[in-house]
Amino acid sequence: MKRTDITALFPQATDEQIKKLMDLNGSDINEAKKGGDELKTQLDKALTELEAAKKASAGAPSPDELKKAQDAAAKLEEELTQLKLTNQLRELRQTVAKEKGVPAELLTGESKDACEKQADGILAYAKSQQSCPTAARPALRRRAPHATSSPRGRREKSDF
Repeated sequence: MKRTDITALFPQATDEQIKKLMDLNGSDINEAKKGGDELKTQLDKALTELEAAKKASAGAPSPDELKKAQDAAAKLEEELTQLKLTNQLRELRQTVAKEKGVPAELLTGESKDACEKQADGILAYAKSQQSCPTAARPALRRRAPHATSSPRGRREKSDF
């Protein structure tokens, strides 16, 4: 607001009244500027923090990369769980095999009871085979070496 504007609106106003009016208007303007300066300072601070956050996140993975990494981690976790279960089952079979005195490779059960039943069955079968006379057991067939074969297993030319 200018002095000429005030005198045009209030022609009867004295210089002292106009001066007071101008001082009041100036103080309002100064307060508004001060508030604007505070807002500008806050904006500058926020922009600085935003730039720092952008720089810090520059090396961070994208959402797609993060999803892939989480999927891979879940898959590896599942594989680890499966390997732990397989190892526990192997240890269980070895324990039962040691207790019963049978080879662990012959046990295929998924629980201790199943492995023990298998081991008992294997032992019963082995015992029945031992009590059987040797004449009653089927003889194993052995292949006689072929007359025309060489020691290396290749056939030699015959004189036909």
